[in-house]
Amino acid sequence: MQIQVHTDNNITGREDVVRLVQSTVEGAVGRFGDRITRVEAHLSDTNSHKLKGDDKRCLLEARLAGLQPFAVSHEAATIEIAVTEAADKLQRAIESKVGRLQGR
Repeated sequence: MQIQVHTDNNITGREDVVRLVQSTVEGAVGRFGDRITRVEAHLSDTNSHKLKGDDKRCLLEARLAGLQPFAVSHEAATIEIAVTEAADKLQRAIESKVGRLQGR
């Protein structure tokens, strides 16, 4: 499973953020690694000029072998929370897709 991380110009600490995303995504969906070809993470600060609010966004796009890509996202006050919650959503979405495929 390949994990690519993309950030906008308002996200600081790129290396730490990349490690956070990789470890969180691997922890959430690593057991599906044989089915997942790639996960792309897009991190952004939607209100960079404001100091308050849930303005950190994590969008995770997963590509499962033989299926159309799909995406989940979460907005939160910090990148850590946004990544963690988006990874949880991704895990549930993949479990649902794999479960439906196995049910056929």
